[in-house]
Amino acid sequence: MSRVGKKPVPVPSGVTATVDGQMVKMKGSKGELSFLVPDEVSVALENGAVTVTPRDQSKTARAKWGLSRAQVANLVQGVSNGFEKRLEINGVGYKAAVAGKVLKLSLGYSHDIDYEIPAGITITTPKPTEVVVAGIDKQKVGQTAAEIREYRGPEPYKGKGVKYSDEFIFRKEGKKK
Repeated sequence: MSRVGKKPVPVPSGVTATVDGQMVKMKGSKGELSFLVPDEVSVALENGAVTVTPRDQSKTARAKWGLSRAQVANLVQGVSNGFEKRLEINGVGYKAAVAGKVLKLSLGYSHDIDYEIPAGITITTPKPTEVVVAGIDKQKVGQTAAEIREYRGPEPYKGKGVKYSDEFIFRKEGKKK
């Protein structure tokens, strides 16, 4: 039994949920999202909550049960509060700035990196060494933050590079004489 899948997803006030067959749609103050639930799982809207149940006890149905419930919960949180990832930039001369629909990154290369901001995502730089990626789609926010981090991931000797704000970098000791 899925511990995640058993719990119904409560729909808070200010969010309207509609279930049309296998399609779940959420509409809130931040926007509108939808998710197509896999065929192995059935979904229903009852008593102001969305419940997800497997159609049978096969391994794939039980695996997609928890996944589908988590996806529906992410829709609810996305349209009501939104998602946010914070990135920190460490290194001498490393900085970021937003210019229109482009994030300009100076990460120690011979050239600046221009990252095109995807639709549905807002990127802000409160400080030159801090980048905040926000949006209503959890997958898009995480993917965008991962792509920015990929340009210069943190290295273990001096900790230089782009890292998540809650990430811990295991430091290594340098060469010894």
